[in-house]
Amino acid sequence: MKCVCFLTAAIAAVLSMPLHADDISEQPTVQVTASRVAVAIDATLADVSVITREEIDSSVARDVYDLLRLQAGVDIYRTGGAGAQTALFLRGTNANQALVLIDGVRAASATTGGFTFEQLPLDAIERIEIVRGPRASYWGADAIGGVIQIFTRRLDGPRVALGYGSWHDADGNAGIGHWNGDEGYSVQVGARHVRGFSATNPSLCNGPNDPYCSYDPDADGYRNSNLAARAAHRFGGQLLAGSIYRSQGQSQFDQGYTNVINQVGGVTLDGALGDNWTHHLGAGAAREDLTTPAYGSAYRSRRWNVSWQNEIALGEQQQLIAGLDYTHEEGESLDLFAGAARVRDQRHDTGLFAGWRARWGALDSELSGRYDDSSAWGGTGTGALALGWRLGDAWRSYASFGQGFRAPTMNESHDPGYGGWYAGNPALQPERSRSAEVGLEFTPDASQRAKASLYSTRINDLISFTGDQNQAINIAHAAIDGAELGYELRQGPWAAVANWTWERARNADTRQRLLRRARDKGSLVIERALGEQVNIGAEILYNGHRNDIGNVTLGGYTVLNLRARYAFNEAWSLNARLENLADRDYVVVHGYNVPGRSAFVQVVWRP
Repeated sequence: MKCVCFLTAAIAAVLSMPLHADDISEQPTVQVTASRVAVAIDATLADVSVITREEIDSSVARDVYDLLRLQAGVDIYRTGGAGAQTALFLRGTNANQALVLIDGVRAASATTGGFTFEQLPLDAIERIEIVRGPRASYWGADAIGGVIQIFTRRLDGPRVALGYGSWHDADGNAGIGHWNGDEGYSVQVGARHVRGFSATNPSLCNGPNDPYCSYDPDADGYRNSNLAARAAHRFGGQLLAGSIYRSQGQSQFDQGYTNVINQVGGVTLDGALGDNWTHHLGAGAAREDLTTPAYGSAYRSRRWNVSWQNEIALGEQQQLIAGLDYTHEEGESLDLFAGAARVRDQRHDTGLFAGWRARWGALDSELSGRYDDSSAWGGTGTGALALGWRLGDAWRSYASFGQGFRAPTMNESHDPGYGGWYAGNPALQPERSRSAEVGLEFTPDASQRAKASLYSTRINDLISFTGDQNQAINIAHAAIDGAELGYELRQGPWAAVANWTWERARNADTRQRLLRRARDKGSLVIERALGEQVNIGAEILYNGHRNDIGNVTLGGYTVLNLRARYAFNEAWSLNARLENLADRDYVVVHGYNVPGRSAFVQVVWRP
């Protein structure tokens, strides 16, 4: 309760700041791609957050984990320090029920269905869009909880950064780029090496003589090298662009290490095909390799996709979006000890989608639908409807309903298990969802924005490993209800972002709370510029009680982080971050450690 009162008081203090016309900071119009086309964030009929490159720089954060845990509706958990396995739950849905895109290309593994957020270097990111709520009617499978789209770095000029911090955390990156409007190039390379700390603690064991306990007090480190490059050139009325992202890392754990390769690349062609007709033609490929020698396991995932999207203006107030996607996937799970494949599969999917957006005065509307035909599970149709109402210049309300589905992964469909235990099932059907949401936004001027939303999701045919030998079947159901509050302020030298999430995510069959979803969580970020050279800030993160594996209830916690930036001149700057200022010993995942008080400093050169 103390942390709730503290957050409330801090937010109230921010809200009580006097607003003067001279202090209002005009914010640029933010374009988002929630409906596959770029529209202003205040025109989209979905709950969208954007983490810009400027905000990433201001945070001085070490990992994407540090950024996303501050977002409303996001529960993100890590089993240890840097490089440790990380899972994200968006609006209470499972980790494999949020679609992850990198530059518009699907990035999650075809074998496991998950995305390795722990391998994603922040310095390679330009911005992150978080779209809450089902988007299957545009994007197809996996977008039950929403879509997280990551755009890779776009440098304009040279840049070099070097940093060092606690746990012998050293990193560096260098890049160069040049842009003239939408034409140009950017390339950046980076590396990171962390000695780390012990990921686990004795509470992971069921007593001192537990034969299955993997606890080892040694340091579990992490190292990574990465590349992000993009280029674009205009040929008449068509813009040809390409990008590639590659991350190669090694994450240590108590019994060994895992080598990981993530690679995503794509080529696009955009332009006008007529007076009122534009198109987007894209082709992409994604690769993920995970190898764990200690367990004799390896996973290989390959995905290729082609899409053609068309936007047709039907007058000044209406727009039609239509297109098709084709995806081919291949994956395998290897037993390195036996020298044989446990799972080897391939599948393809063709999706047709269409959306219609229209505005009549103060009323906005969007209707969309999609049909997917898969070689693995057959045909699936999804649809969505959203309505928005502008109440004067400051108020806007919206309501939406949407369907979603998640296709079984290759492992869930075909894994032979271990002596029959935890075996897959080729007869599995996609998980299906339906969600409803209502929201209200208040934007009195360019300096501030407040929003509130209520949402409800029901998921059927959840894939569960149960029965005599815990085999995969469609049996479980989930019910998720929640509310989110958010406020943003930009006033002269001050900036503040606050949010609060209340959520009830439960198994609809047993009424048990879903694991690792906090019932309530919130964050507050306050920044102040001290002249033109200094910027200081603070982050307060609160996370409520959660259930964890083994009938364990984890206590709530509050963490305070500080950050600062100092510009020596136009070219040189020094960044610093102090995490867990109070040195709190809290628990995110049962049996796993979190960093204590730790610091990081970084020097950046950008002429």
